[in-house]
Amino acid sequence: MRSYRLAVIGGDGIGPDVTSAALAGVRAVAGRFGFEVETTDFDLGAERYLRTGEVLDDEALTALRKHDAILLGAVGDPRVAPGVLERGLIVALRIAFVQSVNLRPVRLYPGVTSPVSGVTADNCDLVIVRENTEGLYAGGGGLSHPGTPNAVALQNSVTTAAATTEAVEFAFRLAAARRGRLTLCHKTNILTHAGGLWQDVVDEVGARYPEVEHDYVHADAMCLHLPMDPGRFDVVVTDNLFGDIISDLGATVQGGLGLAASANHNPHGSAPSMYEPVHGSAPDIAGTGQANPAAAALSAAMCLAGLGERDAALALESAAASVLAELPALAGPGMARRPTSWATASRPVRPASRWPMRAVRC
Repeated sequence: MRSYRLAVIGGDGIGPDVTSAALAGVRAVAGRFGFEVETTDFDLGAERYLRTGEVLDDEALTALRKHDAILLGAVGDPRVAPGVLERGLIVALRIAFVQSVNLRPVRLYPGVTSPVSGVTADNCDLVIVRENTEGLYAGGGGLSHPGTPNAVALQNSVTTAAATTEAVEFAFRLAAARRGRLTLCHKTNILTHAGGLWQDVVDEVGARYPEVEHDYVHADAMCLHLPMDPGRFDVVVTDNLFGDIISDLGATVQGGLGLAASANHNPHGSAPSMYEPVHGSAPDIAGTGQANPAAAALSAAMCLAGLGERDAALALESAAASVLAELPALAGPGMARRPTSWATASRPVRPASRWPMRAVRC
């Protein structure tokens, strides 16, 4: 029987709550589709940091590397300064495990209402492919004369052809498996060096995928077009910072951050990929049953697809979509009524050919 080892980082706040619900769905579809899942819990997050002063050590990295994939719940705690956990855990894992491609599906499921007028399940189904290890997130910098009128901050950005090509190649493969359209999002009119490199790579890689049409949209224009006309886009490829911003805008279009799933993908299979809902840790509602586990369940479905279990992934996605369609509210006390089990719902979703991880395997 096929077997997979999953590392589980529940993290902070509602992270353990939503991860537990997602794992219930994973175990249910594993039983249905004939494979086993072994999980290992890792004590990583605010409590560990406050207790030990460490966010992530070499021993934890070595242990995580032995797993087939990582499920992450949420990171963040008001007792810890901003950036300590986010950079020390999430960004560190992305870099250590060469998770150079970040996937953010933007999909409005039937029965979910978008806050943007005119957006429906029929015209909102795209994937944002974000380069995950470079840009302003990886560049160095410094701050001189802090706290004075003469303070100067420098933040450098790094763009390499190698990492850019990995993201672009992945995006073209994904577009070829979907509707055959790719859009590069950048600021080539201002960031001429980095933007020019991205455009050169897209043109070069695109020549190998003649069946995929590709175009270009400035990042600021994307903030207009994405909410107004999401059906215009199929696969959007972009750099780290722009991808971070526009994918959160996409989450709003699809109903909110509580529905947004993501994958931090290692395209080489040399280390585990990591899957996480992109919402915050919401410590004020941890343990109350008010956290919507949909994004965690959908991220777990992406994990299964990345492991090659596409049928199980689609079943878990269908289960989450079914529950979302029936919930009286997407968060808070009104969500507490659970009419259908995440693990047993079976409302069909759109064709498997559009599944974000169809073109790859971890």
